[in-house]
Amino acid sequence: MSVFCEVPLAAPVAVFKLSQDFNNDQFPKKVNLGVGAYRTDEGQPWVLPVVKKVEKMIVHDDSLNHEYLPILGLPDFRSSASKIALGDNSPAIQENRVGAVQCLGGTGALKMGAEFLCRFYNGSKNTNTPIYVSAPTWENHNAVFANAGFEDVRPYKYWDAEKRGLDLAGFLGDLESCPAHSVFVLHACAHNPTGTDPTPEQWMQIAEIMMRRKLFVFFDSAYQGFASGSLDKDAWAIRYFVSMGFEMFCAQSFSKNFGLYNERVGNLTIVAHDADNLKRVLSQMEKIVRTTWSNPPSQGARIVAITLNSPELFTEWKDNVKTMADRVLLMRAQLKAKLQALGTPGTWDHITEQIGMFSFTGLNPKQVEYMVKERHVYLMASGRINMCGLTSKNIDYVAESIHEAVTKVQ
Repeated sequence: MSVFCEVPLAAPVAVFKLSQDFNNDQFPKKVNLGVGAYRTDEGQPWVLPVVKKVEKMIVHDDSLNHEYLPILGLPDFRSSASKIALGDNSPAIQENRVGAVQCLGGTGALKMGAEFLCRFYNGSKNTNTPIYVSAPTWENHNAVFANAGFEDVRPYKYWDAEKRGLDLAGFLGDLESCPAHSVFVLHACAHNPTGTDPTPEQWMQIAEIMMRRKLFVFFDSAYQGFASGSLDKDAWAIRYFVSMGFEMFCAQSFSKNFGLYNERVGNLTIVAHDADNLKRVLSQMEKIVRTTWSNPPSQGARIVAITLNSPELFTEWKDNVKTMADRVLLMRAQLKAKLQALGTPGTWDHITEQIGMFSFTGLNPKQVEYMVKERHVYLMASGRINMCGLTSKNIDYVAESIHEAVTKVQ
């Protein structure tokens, strides 16, 4: 008998199971709107031209080797990554109170932050500190904080299903009523899965309550530049909170905006009160990294660092990012127009009002099931679709499928 015979079989990760089902489907007009990755209008992955260029530079640079990096990661990567989040002229950077940890993707950055907070925030090893994640949120948020040891992961109101937009009153109400020192995970831009972001004025209201009630800000920034096409616009909320004097964490992912999905390039930016506090935080981050992945990989971080630190390459990268953002905006406009032309019941304005890779369609679970089983259009059970899965070749079929699902299934 095996020592592992009592290990329960875990359920598969939903988004990867969806892709597997799609790959096994023989239907010729099948469409995958599930996976969270950019696709061209031909439905293919896109290696950014600037990334190809930098990869060639790295190959031909004889000064590079495969020695260990510092435990906290490649210094040029960490500083340049924090700089695009906080801005070139950030007072916090100039005051030497910003530091960073190179991490394994955005998930790794969230994990590093969660592990640190569980050990040192709101008392020592305080696993009862409430962690608030939006309702709905990216499913990994709950698991990352729970696995770090937090015992009280709660939802805060965010999505108004009836209005298909932000439930600002509910959100602000939860900020007012939660226990002091609670941690709030905030999506910096292109909220996943709803694609609905607060306006700058609404962010100001959120920040005012969080400052007054001494709540901890943990931004998740997975789509900077990808959402609107502008790095500065997509970082507005982060920079505003810093300007208000918050100490905070910001998990950054370069999977989407560099197309480096399998290189696992992430950064945890730490904004502290002063240089002394930052030094102590980073000293403990080193200890956590040492027992987690010990030392980070260099390739993806080097690609990002070289790009961000060269004015010419940086400009080219911003153009590449805008290419992706513009295609998503085009698909949003076309899908809305096609649904309206078909006379599909309900309002579809939210498709163009939302931003980023994902759209929260408003389809209910039975309608989603119909889309998958009857129309071979694969999307998450929540009704979330990846706008990059739409192409000029399949958008008519997808619009007709949504129309059919909405009219036939209640």
